[in-house]
Amino acid sequence: MASEGAVGGGDDVDAVLQAALQRLALLAEATDALSSTLDGAVALRRLCQVLLPQLADWCAADLLDEHGLAHRVVVAHWERLPASHLEGPLPPVLEASSDPLARVLRGAGPLVVDHGVMASMEDGSALHAAQGALFSELGARSAVIAPLRARRQTLGALTLARSGDAFTLTENDLALVEDLAHRTALAVDNSRLHASVQSTAEHLQRSLLPTLLDVAPLSVAARYVPARTAVEVGGDWYDCFALPDGAAALIIGDVTGHDLSAAVIMGQMRNMLRALVCDRLEPPGDILRRLDVISHTLYGGHTATCIYAHLEPGPHDSWQLTFANAGHPPPLLVSHDGDTRYLSSGHSVLLGIEPDTPRPSSTHTLAPDSTLLLYTDGLFERSGEDLDRGLARLRQHAAALTREPLEVFCDELLAGLVHGGNDDIALLAVRLPPRGLKPPAEEPRGAGRTVPRRSRPPRTSPAMRRG
Repeated sequence: MASEGAVGGGDDVDAVLQAALQRLALLAEATDALSSTLDGAVALRRLCQVLLPQLADWCAADLLDEHGLAHRVVVAHWERLPASHLEGPLPPVLEASSDPLARVLRGAGPLVVDHGVMASMEDGSALHAAQGALFSELGARSAVIAPLRARRQTLGALTLARSGDAFTLTENDLALVEDLAHRTALAVDNSRLHASVQSTAEHLQRSLLPTLLDVAPLSVAARYVPARTAVEVGGDWYDCFALPDGAAALIIGDVTGHDLSAAVIMGQMRNMLRALVCDRLEPPGDILRRLDVISHTLYGGHTATCIYAHLEPGPHDSWQLTFANAGHPPPLLVSHDGDTRYLSSGHSVLLGIEPDTPRPSSTHTLAPDSTLLLYTDGLFERSGEDLDRGLARLRQHAAALTREPLEVFCDELLAGLVHGGNDDIALLAVRLPPRGLKPPAEEPRGAGRTVPRRSRPPRTSPAMRRG
């Protein structure tokens, strides 16, 4: 008998250890699922995939928004029964309601609920009716509703339910569900903090970008897309404005780095370049050289790429583009017929490397109704892919969109090329007027420009006319 007792005691210990190991394994899987993404809704769905059917037959996750309104974010069944129609906004959480979910969302719990309690409860609130419909449609003989608490706030509730009588959720499961709810709440809180910081960073970045001014008869459109996998601000920027001599200045640039310092330097470099362009009326290469000297003096150690282009009317409805390129991806020119070519001349090292190096300017004649695209490398680069392949893909997409309106051109280009990434994207597209539409001969172009043409000295450098 003693031997039998010893064996029986050993079996009990093994059973307890096995249960503990299963619990630890479940918690580890749940933690991995919750930490695999910063999207709160996605994290909750992955959590349900782990918990079903190990711990429950179905689960639901409800979250409170900033106004205290509840939203059913996830309803999942282990047999993949249709449940998306049960998701969405929930009725208000009334203070007087005795419904278990209402109590949990007000801060109580975790609570064990069985079908008898739900059926016999006299609660006329709309939230209780919604809960009754959920329990009835998916079947719930027993359930645990646990609050999602983080930083002394209730963020929502996690409901786990069993449909049969063989395995029911009881008071013995509260500790495990409460642990899961705590981990879930931390994941939800982190996702909200991430979204808040990302929104703030994006707002800061956009506030540093200029409002495009009128440079008619040119059509101009620009886009900025923040990196979706990071919350840092970046150094990408674009600019376009009319010059005192009647030409249009086109600028695209990218300060190295993804932090507040890069964004601040970007804003300051943009303003310095604006001032130099408006004041000097020199060839673009000379302008970039001056910018490099100034930025090296003020922000030594930082590098940036940049294109400054000068666009003005030429003979026979053509346009003359003169630009300099400091280490930036080359401009893409797309004709009205869909022919494409990269303007790879006028290239020099990026800013911040050799501030005194001469920087060439290059001049090209652009045909009417063509499209010029300036962009940053996030538009075409993909991890592990050759750059030439990315540039070829950009040419193909741009050629297919050449006759679309310019706004559509930009939107469809982003839709076809961007699939999330680790880098910001800025692009500036310019559509030249069709043949026969010439700009005014004497009137200055550009919103808010009051400086007459003769108030500035003419350009005398032959570099502006070299092809």
